[in-house]
Amino acid sequence: MPQTDRLAAAFRDAFRRHPAGVAIVTADPGGRPVAMTVSSLISVSAAPPTVAFSLSSRSGSTAAVLAADSLVIHFLRYADRALGQLGATPGADRFGPGVAWERLADGTPRYTQVTTWFRARITGTLPTEGATLVAAELIEGHGGPSDPHPPPDQDPLIYLDRRWHRLHDTAGGAASLMPLDNDPTDTFR
Repeated sequence: MPQTDRLAAAFRDAFRRHPAGVAIVTADPGGRPVAMTVSSLISVSAAPPTVAFSLSSRSGSTAAVLAADSLVIHFLRYADRALGQLGATPGADRFGPGVAWERLADGTPRYTQVTTWFRARITGTLPTEGATLVAAELIEGHGGPSDPHPPPDQDPLIYLDRRWHRLHDTAGGAASLMPLDNDPTDTFR
């Protein structure tokens, strides 16, 4: 196996075992809202509040997100897992009947069931082979519930080893990952 193939395989293996939070980015550059699930969201700065994420060049929504004046970043919880799957399904109607959403004052689409969200504006992009890295400054939003012991449906949604998991507290107070396919309410099997 050539060195570049070994490196690519090592990269894929490493990131399959690297847990990531799940978010959905929504935008509307004019005429039709778009949404996409991302697991590459990172915090960049608290002042001004800035995040970064990667958009695949294979996604039909990438060009629309990059052309929009503003976007909304939704931080998904266990209860939002069906919405995460919807945003990750190519060709799915992400704003169809049965999907609760609204337009903010500037017209940016926002999923109303997600409690932690931020409207942002893109401040920079870095095109790479197969993707575009996006930096965005947060403009407004809501940080979600402040309950120190939230109910299980508010556990963070995690992507690890090509599967959805929930991060929850155990009886001893330690955090634990539960694969959703061990959960009887798992919708992704």
